[in-house]
Amino acid sequence: MLEYFQKTAISVTVCDKNGKILEMSDKAVATFCKDGKSIIGNSLFDCHPEPARTKLLAMFENHNINAYTIEKNGVKKLIYQVPWFEGEEFAGYIELSMEIPFEMPHYVRMPKK
Repeated sequence: MLEYFQKTAISVTVCDKNGKILEMSDKAVATFCKDGKSIIGNSLFDCHPEPARTKLLAMFENHNINAYTIEKNGVKKLIYQVPWFEGEEFAGYIELSMEIPFEMPHYVRMPKK
C-alpha cells in the first residue's frame, strides 16, 4: 500500500481498527524507530502518552479526521490523521506527516463561473 511513499520525505503510518500498526513508510520508520527496532505490529495506544492517548481513543470511536501543525526541534510539520474504510466498515487510521515551511503562501481559489 505504501510503495509510492517509501522514498519520499512524507511519513506515512497505517494502523488497523484496533490501533495495531500495519505499515510504515521509510520516513515514518526513521522518525519513530530510532533504536532500529520496528514498531510494526505494536499498538498506537502504547506509543502515545496522555492526553494524546485519550484523544486517539476518541478518534477511533468517532472516526473523525484530526489535522494540526506542530513544531519540534526547529521543524514545523503538518499532521493529518484520517480514517480508512473497507467498504463501509471502519478499518483504521492513516497518518501523514510532512515538514512544511514556517511561512508559506495560502491561496483562495474561486470556482470558475
